[in-house]
This record gives sequence, C-alpha cells and structure tokens, in this order.
Amino acid sequence: MISCQACGQLSSPGAAVHALRAPSRALDPGAGFVTKGRMSRRRTRSRSSRPRRGGVLNALANALRWLRRWLLRLVSVAFLFSVFWVVLYIAINPPGGLYMLQEYRRIGSIERQWVPMGAIAPVMARSVVAAEDANFCTHWGFDMGEIRRVIDQGGTRGASTISQQVVKNVYLWHGRDWTRKVLEAGFTLLVEALWSKRRILEVYLNVAEFDDGVFGVEAAARHYFGVTARELSALQAARLAAVLPAPKARDAARPSDFVRRRASAIMDGAATIERDGRADCF
Repeated sequence: MISCQACGQLSSPGAAVHALRAPSRALDPGAGFVTKGRMSRRRTRSRSSRPRRGGVLNALANALRWLRRWLLRLVSVAFLFSVFWVVLYIAINPPGGLYMLQEYRRIGSIERQWVPMGAIAPVMARSVVAAEDANFCTHWGFDMGEIRRVIDQGGTRGASTISQQVVKNVYLWHGRDWTRKVLEAGFTLLVEALWSKRRILEVYLNVAEFDDGVFGVEAAARHYFGVTARELSALQAARLAAVLPAPKARDAARPSDFVRRRASAIMDGAATIERDGRADCF
C-alpha cells in the first residue's frame, strides 16, 4: 500500500517525472566529476588572474640580457670600424686630424704638403726618433721603461711614444681626459699591429706641427729654411726635432739657447741610434 504522502507527491504528472529523473542524476557517476572539473577550472582561472611570483625579476633579467646583447653588438661594430679605419690608412694618406681642422678654423689657413718617406732626409727621421722616442724600434707602442722613469720623477709628460702621437693627431683629439687616453691605448695597439714602423714614422712626419699652422716636415723645411725635406742637413733636422714638443713657443730658424742645446743633444742621439741599430726598423 502506498501512503497518502507518496500519493500526494505523485498526484501530478510533473512531479512524477521529476521524481523519476532525480534519482538518475543523483546516481550518475559522472556528475561528481563534472562538479570537480568545474571547480578545478575555477581554481585555475583564479590562479592565472593573480600576478605570477617573480614576474618583475624575470622582466628585469630579460631587459638586462637584451641590453648586454646590444652592448656586445655595439662594441663589435666599433671594433670592426676601428680596424677598418686603421687598415685604410695603410694605403691612403690621412687627410688630417681633428686638431688640424681646429687650427684651420682658428687661423684661416694651414701649411702642409704630404711627402713619402723616400722624399725625407734619413737624418730627419733619425733626429725625430732620437728626440721623441729613442726606443721606437724596440717597443710595441708603449715605452714602459720611459713611463716608469717619468712616474718615478713625478712628471706628467715625456712618456708618449711616436705611435701614440700619431694616433692622437690622426684619429683623436688633443686633451688629457680619460676617454681619449683609453681610446688612444686601443688605437695604438691596432696601429702597431697593422702598420709597419716605417709607415708610423712617415705619417708622424707628415702630421706633426712644427709652428703655428705649419704641419708636416716638408712644409716645416720650406717654412724655416727654404729647402725641401729631402735637402735638410743634420743641424736643420735636429732643430726641427727640437721644436716638436712646443712648436708655438720655439723657433727652428731663430733658436733660443735652449733650442740650440737641445738640437746639439739630438744630433748626438741621431748618430747613436744609427750606430747601435735602433734606426734599422725605418
């Protein structure tokens, strides 16, 4: 016998259908898994909506890697350009330098005429080496012995080699800032590695300043003595070499007592390096 309560529940057709369907959902084994799946998806969405732990650090690390990669590229490009620039002047004579351009703008004109090493008196080359860099043929761009001597004496000048002066006059600017010194060191190593000693000295003799607005040994020989660089005597060459450290303050044609004494010492030095072989590289 069915109770009246059950009869009441089954009295309507809709209630009967509902009663028949309800047990099937309750006993459906997949129903629980659907519910769990929905809950899992909700948890996943909630986790993804939160900021990831370490996201800022990862972004910073990626930025640093990008910066390092581009810095390496820039350094590589700068190095390759420097090598190309140095190699270029093996075959092509340098048109001048920043300092020469500055003097041209200041004065309005400069005296300069390029001549090859074969058109320069050999005694002029020896005099310059004796005056400026006696160990020119034996060092690799930096005279460490001379640098130590200057430091021991508390001086700040006198240790710059001919190679360093070529780099300063051709590739860089005049000054004592550390940026120029670092660049000078790098270019000096490249020049010493890629140029011959004869080429270094040839370029130096054609870009060095001998008087206000007078650049190169050919222009200096004509300016002071009315001769060509090939025709310079030993005394004239020594006097030209004697004015190099301070060309605006010294005069080779009307030498002071200091310049005379200096020229005499240079003549002796030029003869010495010819005898002992320190002039053989050029």
